[in-house]
Amino acid sequence: MSALLEHVMSPEVRPFAIAAAMIVIVGSIEVVSMLVGASLSEMLGTNIDFAHPSDNGVINAISWINVGGVPLLIFLLLLLGAFSITGFLIQDIARLVAGPLPATVASAAAVVVSVPLVRAASRAIARVIPKDESYVIGLGDLVGRIGEVVVGPLDQGPPGRVSVADVHGNRHFVSAVAAPSSGPLPQGTMVLLVDRDGTRFVAVKADDELKPSKPTLSS
Repeated sequence: MSALLEHVMSPEVRPFAIAAAMIVIVGSIEVVSMLVGASLSEMLGTNIDFAHPSDNGVINAISWINVGGVPLLIFLLLLLGAFSITGFLIQDIARLVAGPLPATVASAAAVVVSVPLVRAASRAIARVIPKDESYVIGLGDLVGRIGEVVVGPLDQGPPGRVSVADVHGNRHFVSAVAAPSSGPLPQGTMVLLVDRDGTRFVAVKADDELKPSKPTLSS
């Protein structure tokens, strides 16, 4: 174990070890933020619109790499993961051939290899995951939709999370609180999104007639 730790923290692979640690840190922050009713992915995903050209060359470059239009948080995790894995592989191969490369040289090589990998992975992932609301619809279009409490209960305190489908069938996980006149809405409750304040929605319990009906088996 000590030998492995020493190898991971050696100067020639330190940039790649830091990238791997950042994946763990960012992933942990996202999990914790979702449990308290926020979402790091939502905050990052709604800051930059990759779907339209920008005067900023850096954003345009990211837009080209992020060809699939995946949320920014997923893009960052893909980039960190590709950089870390390819960096370790490059140094392992170099060590077997002649000796480890300087960290700056290995990092540059890892970036060159990572860019096409991230571009391809971004395109593939975008085909199978729901789009973030900033790519498909406006947040206001979710008002009036029926959803299910997935992190709750919803009350007038810290927001929980509601899973709701838009008109296109894409599923979104949004922050929500119960309306002032509503009691707590436990996890699993079907709710109606009646209003929103910024990115936070206001929900009430959905009437039975509004809930989607379950298919019945014909005899």
